[in-house]
Amino acid sequence: MATSFLLRSFWAARPALPPSGRCRHPAPAETQRRSYARGPSGLPADLLRGDSFVGGRWLPAPATFPVYDPANGATLGTVADCGVPEARAAVRAAYDAFCSWKGVSVKERSLLLRKWYDLMMQNKDDLAKIITAESGKPLKEAQGEILYSAGFLEWFSEEARRIYGDIIYTSAKDKRALVLKQPIGVAAIITPWNFPSAMITRKVGAALAAGCTVVVKPAEDTPYSALALAQLANQAGIPPGVYNVLPCSRIKAKEVGEALCTDPLVSKISFTGSTTTGKILLHHAANSVKRVSMELGGLAPFIVFDSANVDQAVAGAMASKFRNAGQTCVCANRFLVQRGIYDSFVKKFAEAMQKSLRVGNGFEEGITQGPLINEKAVEKVEKHVNDAVAKGATVVTGGKRHQSGGNFFEPTLLSNVSRDMLCITEETFGPLAPVLKFDKEEEAVAIANAADVGLAGYFYSQDPAQIWRVAEQLEVGMVGVNDGLISSVECPFGGVKQSGLGREGSKYGIDEYLEVKYVCYGGL
Repeated sequence: MATSFLLRSFWAARPALPPSGRCRHPAPAETQRRSYARGPSGLPADLLRGDSFVGGRWLPAPATFPVYDPANGATLGTVADCGVPEARAAVRAAYDAFCSWKGVSVKERSLLLRKWYDLMMQNKDDLAKIITAESGKPLKEAQGEILYSAGFLEWFSEEARRIYGDIIYTSAKDKRALVLKQPIGVAAIITPWNFPSAMITRKVGAALAAGCTVVVKPAEDTPYSALALAQLANQAGIPPGVYNVLPCSRIKAKEVGEALCTDPLVSKISFTGSTTTGKILLHHAANSVKRVSMELGGLAPFIVFDSANVDQAVAGAMASKFRNAGQTCVCANRFLVQRGIYDSFVKKFAEAMQKSLRVGNGFEEGITQGPLINEKAVEKVEKHVNDAVAKGATVVTGGKRHQSGGNFFEPTLLSNVSRDMLCITEETFGPLAPVLKFDKEEEAVAIANAADVGLAGYFYSQDPAQIWRVAEQLEVGMVGVNDGLISSVECPFGGVKQSGLGREGSKYGIDEYLEVKYVCYGGL
């Protein structure tokens, strides 16, 4: 009853919608703390928050939803299940904060982002434990994600001071033209479960550096990482309303997503997830012509030419395919290997998998492959394997659910794969490596490009001319040449075709949150 009253009071206290172009400057929100359910032993109680974080306050919701450990199905805790009213309140808080945050000097924004980065580094081990608990990825990988995630705050703390405009000399002698870059406004940030920390900071770091404020809707499977970041942002001194987190259950995700995309106070949508969901959000955003950036599905080809160093190619395949048990958008999904080295590659790939991959709970020492996120994900991998075998593929290793049961699946290698199999035409998002044989370079490029998505692509070759040809011809946003790991905070991340719009990270990422304004200065 008290919880419901608090939310009703918060909603009733919202001011009326301001006239276009005008901002209300609110008094700083008073930080409110509330007790919350603690997770399993070993997880940091001070970072494991269960309420939404709006306007600098921890706010409960009328309902909660459980968060599960995908490794064993245990309940980690319960989290506020926010709906449309809470979404609108969060947007209002972000809008009110934007009116002052956009005027904060770039140096001060830079220093605050740097403080947030420092706190992430000080708490990196605890943040990694939260990732492993809610997503299942091995602890070593989770630790790597935190370093990668914090790196975006560090990078954009530096980029905040590098937002430049232009002065243009026109044909008229008595005029000068100026180009200004200004923050776009409130950004709705919708993130996936497979990188529950890095996908937030890659977007939010750029947004805050540009002078925007954000409302983050994390994936329902992994809300704790987003809320832990809120705790640290608050400690870093990020002003109330600048960073807001709105968790919700799968049941409410559709209505909350629509509310964020259609709210007139939201100027920007940034989404990472499936192409299907991205299209729905694009439709919502189109009605009010919002700026949109999206990182959507992939179907990454991994091509190995006869000239390649096979051992290097196998090492790259292992890194690209089995990170996070194959649950990344840039994972190699289709292996295309030229006939002359096909048998050698398959043999060495199988040996590397059997030698190096160990399936189990991500908290256990030496584990390289954690569980898939849920039963639905396991069923999809199983469906792709069964479809391939029914159409003539050979299971070289793996091929079934792991003996641990639950959400675990054996790392699987298939040979004798054909282009009509689901594992070649659909993104698997799991530990499945299908290897298809080709004869000529043109054939491999044609197969690689025969998809309506184009996020990442990889190929191995020692032929300089071939490297230039193929790198330019692949219809993807990112290409790894003799390298299976391409993500870096300094480099632009994004795809072409139906893999998305815009770029994240790098010096280009901040432009997604800036408007270009032309000023004509006459009478000189």
